[in-house]
Amino acid sequence: MQYLPIFLQIKQRHCLVVGGGKIAARKVALLQKAQADVTVVAPQLCDELSSLFADNQISYQAREFEPADLDDCVLVIAATDNTGVNEQVSRLAQQLKLPVNVVDNPALCSFIMPSIIDRSPVVIAVSTGGASPVLARLIRTKLEGSIPAAYGRLAKLVEGFRTKVKTTFPDVSSRRNFWEKILVGSVAERVFSGHEDEARQLLDAAIDEQAVTPASSGEVYLVGAGPGDPDLLTFRALRLMQQADVVVYDRLVSPAIMELVRRDAEIIYVGKARNRHTMAQENINQLLVRLAKEGKRVLRLKGGDPFIFGRGGEEIELLAQNGVPFQVVPGITAASGCSTYAGIPLTHRDYAQSCVFVTGHLKDGSVDLNWQALAQPHQTVVFYMGLHGAPALCREMMAHGLPATTPVALVEQGTTPQQRVYTATLDTLLEVIANKQIKPPTLIIVGEVVRLREKLTWMEERYIENAEGVFAYKQ
Repeated sequence: MQYLPIFLQIKQRHCLVVGGGKIAARKVALLQKAQADVTVVAPQLCDELSSLFADNQISYQAREFEPADLDDCVLVIAATDNTGVNEQVSRLAQQLKLPVNVVDNPALCSFIMPSIIDRSPVVIAVSTGGASPVLARLIRTKLEGSIPAAYGRLAKLVEGFRTKVKTTFPDVSSRRNFWEKILVGSVAERVFSGHEDEARQLLDAAIDEQAVTPASSGEVYLVGAGPGDPDLLTFRALRLMQQADVVVYDRLVSPAIMELVRRDAEIIYVGKARNRHTMAQENINQLLVRLAKEGKRVLRLKGGDPFIFGRGGEEIELLAQNGVPFQVVPGITAASGCSTYAGIPLTHRDYAQSCVFVTGHLKDGSVDLNWQALAQPHQTVVFYMGLHGAPALCREMMAHGLPATTPVALVEQGTTPQQRVYTATLDTLLEVIANKQIKPPTLIIVGEVVRLREKLTWMEERYIENAEGVFAYKQ
């Protein structure tokens, strides 16, 4: 994050705008919406600013900028067409540790003016850090259409009940739970439909009801986070990620996805790698029960899909035995996500009419599979966690009838910018693993469908590696 997003209180405080043109007028308008006391310094004013000055809405100094103009300011904007003046304003303001914005010149700015969605008192700011103001405006336009103007009225309604709610619910967690139910329930709907008096009555009654019979039961959300790309999360997963009081997450949950959980949630890492467990599975199961019985909303965030080699069944089995409410949100499993991003369809009429998902090792670490059933023609086999068992995989698949030339793909860190795909055959797979120093998480795909990758690859072409070794989307 290049800039810290903040909201400044500038009501009735002195703000300076250097420049008198149309761009300066737009900046003055924003400052006025925040009720700032605005002074404009410029040799001349455009029509809009002249009208504001004539109506005594701004102060005006008809001259060039002088260093003394910065006295008593809390914020400065330079909006002239003179590069030298803009640089001088920026330098002097930053020496005085004043927030300064130079229009269309991020290098001279200590803060960026975002694109704004105004649903006062709800205000949403969108910024690209000066990289692309046009993109920020496009994003703002998308948000404008999805955020009703009534959200401002809802915020004003809620503001009037904050003291009563704080008295009724003395702890932060219970207050948050209450407000989240209110803001997505019937009270909000009545505000949106224009019945604010009814909404006020419903809210008042809800507070009184909760004061008599407070809700204290917790719940567990078992959520599939998918294979790594946050764009593959479901809407339901995102909603629950923002509601949880506690997040219990695995090693395969990507940092980009963890950025989307609620900022003030308690975070507990329980990731497991082969032969290295932060917490035993049995202890994780007990942890979920304990947290929920404490009245907390617990997000159990798992890579891929929780019911496909994710031990989700083991976890909710204990929850059910203990009477803990839970819900399960499916995620895109690694086989589907990684194969798709690698350009390998798991089924194809010309190559494979069936697909099998298998785990590369059992609970005790061994590799003991029905090799005869797996080594079938016209079938795709996807091995989860298969790197350690790769020698047995190659040996047994060939021993049970698959040709040594059967194509194989390894997808390392699938669906992320660091994704790497390597192709081999059953008789060359171990050599590729050794030479490329491939590490988990890696998915192994065996079958004729791998031949399609040469024609269907698409994901790697969208990323580029910069000089620092960081991957990003191509422009």
